[in-house]
Amino acid sequence: SRTKRLGMVLNSCSTPNSLALIDVKGFDPRDITVTVKDGKVTVSAERKLECNTGLTKTCNYKKFVKEFSLPPGVDEKEVTYSV
Repeated sequence: SRTKRLGMVLNSCSTPNSLALIDVKGFDPRDITVTVKDGKVTVSAERKLECNTGLTKTCNYKKFVKEFSLPPGVDEKEVTYSV
């Protein structure tokens, strides 16, 4: 079977050729946040996984942050994204 990979695509309606694909493999879509502010797009994801076996308790923490500037002329209000 094929392994599913999550990717986030950001696209602007005013410049259809502006496209960014960000690999967020290992994160649930609910753990991903996208903000567009001051001409920059920030994609962040955070997850915490706790495992309790009765004798021991382990915690796995994973965080991802990627920020980049929008191309000139792109209106922040027109930026769309999907997971």
